[in-house]
Amino acid sequence: MELAYIPSPSRGVLYLGPVPLRGYAFCIIIGVFVAVWLGNKRWIARGGRSGTVADIAVWAVPFGLVGGRLYHVITDYELYFSEGRDWVDAFKVWEGGLGIWGAIALGALGAWIGCRRRGIPMPAYADAVAPGIAFAQAIGRWGNWFNQELYGRATDLPWALKITSSADGRVPGTYHPTFLYESLWCIGVGLLVIWADRRFRLGRGRAFALYVAAYCAGRFWIEYMRVDDAHHILGLRLNNWTALLVFLLAVTYMVVSARKRPGREPVVEPGAGPSDGGEEDGESDDDPSGSAAASGSADSADSSGPSGSAGSSGSPRGAAGAGRGGEGKAPDKADSAGKG
Repeated sequence: MELAYIPSPSRGVLYLGPVPLRGYAFCIIIGVFVAVWLGNKRWIARGGRSGTVADIAVWAVPFGLVGGRLYHVITDYELYFSEGRDWVDAFKVWEGGLGIWGAIALGALGAWIGCRRRGIPMPAYADAVAPGIAFAQAIGRWGNWFNQELYGRATDLPWALKITSSADGRVPGTYHPTFLYESLWCIGVGLLVIWADRRFRLGRGRAFALYVAAYCAGRFWIEYMRVDDAHHILGLRLNNWTALLVFLLAVTYMVVSARKRPGREPVVEPGAGPSDGGEEDGESDDDPSGSAAASGSADSADSSGPSGSAGSSGSPRGAAGAGRGGEGKAPDKADSAGKG
């Protein structure tokens, strides 16, 4: 006897006159807005300008959607190009079918193009948007709930998902809500990245690598529970192998990057100003040049005196202040030029 279960919507689309309002599309759109909003806050906290994240998202989001669809169509080509299928359905993104691996890969290419145009370091941008992407995935997974898809094995647990549709080979019944498992996991991944970034001051792409590794760890066991058709290699679903490979690459990057280039980028956006006042944890970046420049400016102002003659009189304090100010500013300019 079924005492409790998660109901599925009777349909995933509502019509406002002739205009269809699809739950799957709404979840994707809301997720994008959340990712851009949070990424913008984190980018400003790192010393960047407001609006930069959205400007680059104009490149990253379309590339990500195309990449996600391409991955799905290529890995499930029989759904669109086998006998009795209509290849036009490959373009119907609103019916579901976006592979996160392709979305991240091609989305990263779009972000790289946007970063190059703005002259900012791609790893710093990736670190800023990483938790937002995880939260966007958490929201986007509810689009699968609207479409009654991507559920797990049959179960009678109180939180089982009840499938009522019999279209496309579905068998009505109660199943593990793998969409919910992944949604909750992605929320945890986003919170983990925010915590680790504040605690360990991750930089140079390591916060993004942590997001990738943590997501892959969860995707591996969630993918193992799914019962929808998929290609298998040595007894494992294709996405299991993808998750394992990407996990190893992300962990390797974190280890190698931390050894070769520890710390954070001293400048994330040339000309945006120092980031020491906007860090999420209230601290300045690991590079001391910003504080040195501020110290030098303060000393110079103090040494000038009311008449402005002390700074030019050759006093030891005035010379020391000018020296420190020059030492603090030069590395910042050099680094800005390098990053651009």
